[in-house]
Amino acid sequence: MIDPVTGFTIPDEWVSRVQSRDELELVSTGRGVLTASGAVLRRGITTGATAAAAAKAAVLSLRKPVLEVDILLPCGIRVVVPATGEDGRGSAVKDSGDYPEDRTAGLLFRADAVEDTEIILHAGEGIGRFVRDTPRYTEGEPAISPPARDCILTAITEALEAIKFSGVSVTISVIGGRDAGADTLNPRVGVIGGISLLGTTGFVEPWDDHLESSMEERVRSANRVVITTGRIGLRISRLLFPEYEVVLAGSKIGQAIKASSCETILCGLPGLILKFINPDILEGTGYQTVEEYVATEEGQNRMREMLNDATPTGIRIVIVNRDGEVIGDSR
Repeated sequence: MIDPVTGFTIPDEWVSRVQSRDELELVSTGRGVLTASGAVLRRGITTGATAAAAAKAAVLSLRKPVLEVDILLPCGIRVVVPATGEDGRGSAVKDSGDYPEDRTAGLLFRADAVEDTEIILHAGEGIGRFVRDTPRYTEGEPAISPPARDCILTAITEALEAIKFSGVSVTISVIGGRDAGADTLNPRVGVIGGISLLGTTGFVEPWDDHLESSMEERVRSANRVVITTGRIGLRISRLLFPEYEVVLAGSKIGQAIKASSCETILCGLPGLILKFINPDILEGTGYQTVEEYVATEEGQNRMREMLNDATPTGIRIVIVNRDGEVIGDSR
């Protein structure tokens, strides 16, 4: 069995420990993660995908009431999401899956749709905005990542095709988003007024002790392994190192490295990796995020120094940007 989200080939012994067919169905469709113990953890839906569901329900409801919608996630998997819609207003509740620390869990996403001549997307109350320019966003721009925006626009386009409209204006709001955003890392990265609409795959990955053990087991069982920190790193690492087993470790870099006894590469975006090497990398720089810092000449020089001086013994470190370009290599 293969996890359709990560591409990980699940060992047969893990599959044999699963107690029910329903749980195996969750895994085969991407909605569940199978751990080494046989426990299945349910993936949640990202803020971007939740917004897409509300938007699709709103547009479809311009024709008739809606109780659920199917949306195409950025990872290419189509899922059915509970979402209500009537008279151009759609709603969906954020499902965190088996991820208890998700601050956005249970938030109500609302979309209001009005017929128009083209597709127009507005960010309403509860969606944060950037207070300064960054390498990817300009001041005042809503905090909607490109994969999340594409997911929302795809959902709207599908709904328009279904109801035979040529265009629509959709405003998405998040009830309670302002308070929730203040409790996240958003203020530290220059986003205020609400949450961010994110989601590289469309799924929220569950995490608990079982899944951490599975991550370490995957590292231990590999002959050559790439440890990466996020979905973008996962995709890029598979392209850069096709002969290696690529394992997503998130912020558990230290645990993953300790579990490895083979040739190991640490590959991913600069944020978590450079902070793992030096937690104080931003001290005195005036920058709020590592991504902003390494976009400067000073930050690039500092990154090269860190890769030369602080590489863990036997571990090659490869830093990439969001376009897949290698911007740092300890080799």
